Amino acid sequence: MAGLQQTNSEKILLSWVRQLTRNYPQVNVINFTSSWSDGLAFNALLHSHRPDLFDWNAVVSQHSPVQRLDHAFNIAKQHLGIEKLLDPEDVATACPDKKSILMYVTSLFQVLPQQVTMEAIREVEMLPRHSRVTKEEHTQVHHQEHFSQEVSYFTFLLPSSCSKVFVSFTYPVILVAS
Repeated sequence: MAGLQQTNSEKILLSWVRQLTRNYPQVNVINFTSSWSDGLAFNALLHSHRPDLFDWNAVVSQHSPVQRLDHAFNIAKQHLGIEKLLDPEDVATACPDKKSILMYVTSLFQVLPQQVTMEAIREVEMLPRHSRVTKEEHTQVHHQEHFSQEVSYFTFLLPSSCSKVFVSFTYPVILVAS
């Protein structure tokens, strides 16, 4: 069970992501795996910091997950100097590698504003270990796979190979009481 617990660094990072993507209704980041597979979370992070770089609605409506991921990674490289550490095809899956997502999001964290409110941290601590997902959301996450039966309940409990990650932040994180 300890492998399923988030480290404090993960909670801070997830709180930061949720805080920056709060105004993007298509984005609901609850973990460092499936929440990133459609590419919207990466683009929302970038757009929240630099809305002048691209049209958010165009990214949402006109691109496939692989194209959205490629778009985000290219924007981060060109405008923030973050190397393309991930292949879009490896992230656009039902369960992308948690360590890889954490590594890339940490790279974004290092260059984007880092204020994290205590409210955002408390919100992350209240997230369920599994969530009910509508049929549309489930289909969106698994856009390239075909299922023989309807799935109305999707758990986000990961296999042991994806469940343990330790991240160390060596730069200041500002916590803001709310």
